[in-house]
Amino acid sequence: MAPSTELQGSSFLRRISIRRNQIVSMDVTHEQQLEELEYFQKHVSDCLSELLSPSPLPYSSSAAASRPSVPILSIPWLKNLLDVFMSCETEFKGVLSTVQISKSPSLEKGLQETLDRSLKSLDICNAVVNGIDSVTQSRRLAEIAVTALKKRPLCDGSVRRAKRALTSLLAGLNIESGGSYNRRTTSRAWSFGQRSIVSGSSGHVSKNWSATKQIQAMAANLVPPRGAEASGPAMPVYIMSSVMVLVMWVLVTAVPCQTSNVLVAPLQLPKHQSWASAALNIQERVGEEMKGKEKRFGGGLMEEMQRMERVGLSLFEFTERFRFPAEEEEEVAEKVEEMDEICRGMEVGLEGLQRQVRVVFHRLVRSRLEIVSVLDQAPAM
Repeated sequence: MAPSTELQGSSFLRRISIRRNQIVSMDVTHEQQLEELEYFQKHVSDCLSELLSPSPLPYSSSAAASRPSVPILSIPWLKNLLDVFMSCETEFKGVLSTVQISKSPSLEKGLQETLDRSLKSLDICNAVVNGIDSVTQSRRLAEIAVTALKKRPLCDGSVRRAKRALTSLLAGLNIESGGSYNRRTTSRAWSFGQRSIVSGSSGHVSKNWSATKQIQAMAANLVPPRGAEASGPAMPVYIMSSVMVLVMWVLVTAVPCQTSNVLVAPLQLPKHQSWASAALNIQERVGEEMKGKEKRFGGGLMEEMQRMERVGLSLFEFTERFRFPAEEEEEVAEKVEEMDEICRGMEVGLEGLQRQVRVVFHRLVRSRLEIVSVLDQAPAM
């Protein structure tokens, strides 16, 4: 994949320089900085809250003005989640370019930890891109079964072909493996610094890589700033890190990745803050989905995959009891049509989701460079 045009140049760094000069000339007050920080928190709170609401996203185009509520962990919902992440990330960089930043030990430590979390997020993006490829393979198996079961009159040959495809589909969707995800992609591992899968080539590194371990490491030492630091630039750094962990955890939960047990609740946030309450609401809702599907230890809770599993099992049971001439053609036709609808939606949706994950990947690469620049330019206290 060709490098994203987002990586060309650095308009953000130029904006930092301009806005820093404006700050010096305007002598920005502490109260004005507090207003910037408060606006950022409100923006994060509003965006996260909208993910569980049928109302339109505040930063969306007019095309989303009448957006209906979408099922949590569905492909459209995941795309909205990534939109929210990029919107929050844009506002975060705006805050860094506006507030006066001094290189205090605690802030420097927070930004360094943010850099480390973004590095781990790059690995997760790579894994998710490959996971989406594996879901696409499942969709193709479902399409084979649909094509075979649409033949009229149904005959033994068509049903056998459908049964073979459904057997592979259900095995891939983790029906019989008791939670041990066993797709082609689980024999691979990812690491940023090797050749990037997001860029279009495969990385071959240690098989010990685990998405779960990445999330655990990202959530470790994520502690809210206290005292005077709670009203300074350390707070948006903490908020953005929390949003990053939440988004990556949701992706790992929804898309089958190289992982073991997916954490039920990786974030411990201060509930009295509105943005944190909104984040915890999402974590709780996703956790409920996980508890309802306890046999899935390797992710793969995407809503479309759940529907495909349910319908696929019903069709498989039909192929098990099929005898020619068929007496249940009309009964099975409804399930076949439902599976066909799922496949059509996934064909378009998965491609868009994968493309969006790649965009997030490149945004993270760029953000790392910008944060390093902020650290270099910040004066010592």
